[in-house]
Amino acid sequence: MSGYFFYTMMFNAKHDFTELGVYRLQVESLRGKAVQQKKEYQVYPFNPNFISDYKGYALGLTTIEIDRLHAYRNKNKWINSISDFKKVTLIPDSTLVAIAPLFKFPKKKINNKFKKNTKKKYKSLSYRQKKDLNNVSVEELIEDIKLPDFVAIKIIRYRDKLGGFIDDMQLQDVKVYTSQKHKILSMYTVKTPQNIKKININKASIKELVAVPYFDFEMALDIRDFIEKKGEISNFEELGEIKGFSLEKINRIELYLTLN
Repeated sequence: MSGYFFYTMMFNAKHDFTELGVYRLQVESLRGKAVQQKKEYQVYPFNPNFISDYKGYALGLTTIEIDRLHAYRNKNKWINSISDFKKVTLIPDSTLVAIAPLFKFPKKKINNKFKKNTKKKYKSLSYRQKKDLNNVSVEELIEDIKLPDFVAIKIIRYRDKLGGFIDDMQLQDVKVYTSQKHKILSMYTVKTPQNIKKININKASIKELVAVPYFDFEMALDIRDFIEKKGEISNFEELGEIKGFSLEKINRIELYLTLN
C-alpha cells in the first residue's frame, strides 16, 4: 500500500513538473513575441529618402503619397528637407507635423548668408496685406519666411495644441529667434482668432482652470486654494504670490480668463 502511495506521488509530481515546463515554455514564447512586437513598432529617426511601402503605411502615408515619393526617387532625385518632402508627396500638414520630427537628413554646412539675413529688420505689411497666422501652413512659413523646417513645424504644432491662436502675442510661447518672430509678424497676424468663452477665475472649478493652456493640474489646485483662502482677486498680478507662478505669461493667460 505504501509503495502504491509513493508511486502515485512520484507520478503526480512528474506530471506537475511536465505541466510546469510546458507552461514555462508558453510564457517565454509569449514574452519573446511581446519583445519582438515592441521592437517592430519602435520608430527611430530615419532618412525619408528610403521609406518603404510598409514603413510609409506605418507612418500614416497613403499609397498615393508613397508612390509619389518612390516615383521622385526613381528619377535619381533626393529629398533634402521637410519642405521637399511636402512638395513631392503632397501630404497634409497634420501628417507632416506628426512624422517630420523623425526625419534625419545628412548634415550640411551652415549657410552664412542666411545667418546674416536673419539679422535684418523687415518692413511690416499692412493688416490687410498680411496673411492669417491661424491658416498658414508649414510650407508657407518655410517658403515665405525662410524658416528652418523644424521651426515652422514647431509653430504649427503649438497652434494646433492651442486649437488656434487668439492673439499674436502667443507666438512668444514658441522658442524661435527674435528676428524670426519679427519677420513672421511682419507678414502674418491672427485674423480669425479662436473663439473661446473667458472663464471667471474667481468662480472657476479645477477642471475649468486645467483647460487653460498655461495651467497644469497642480497650478490649478494652487490657484483654487489661494482664492478660497484669500478671497476673490481683483488683479491678475495677485497670482504672483502663489509659489511657482510666473507672471511672465500673464498677458497671454488673461486671454482665457476674466475677473468677474
